[in-house]
Amino acid sequence: MNQLILVGRLVSDPELTVLESGMKVSTINLAVKRSFKSGENNQYETDFFKCTLWSGIAEATVSYCKKGYTVGIKARIQQRNFIQEEKTIFSYPEIIVEKITFINKNAQDNE
Repeated sequence: MNQLILVGRLVSDPELTVLESGMKVSTINLAVKRSFKSGENNQYETDFFKCTLWSGIAEATVSYCKKGYTVGIKARIQQRNFIQEEKTIFSYPEIIVEKITFINKNAQDNE
């Protein structure tokens, strides 16, 4: 089963891109705090994940979310290959969002 669930804050405002084919896509950067303290300062570390959203999910996220909003995502991971000059340079995982839940706005928007 290929399923990933993350809850975190948007690092920047999402932007919608319309491809030549007419498909709509958005990429978000999600800051996710780890559930344990580590490091020299014994503080929570944060991981940053680049996530891709397509079609209606992309449009809704761009319409309703801004930097700092907390969202939950259900996603899958797919492997991508970066190819340059007909040689495979490297392979990396891509997070494809299948469902997004808008949890809350950031504190500044509630004032």
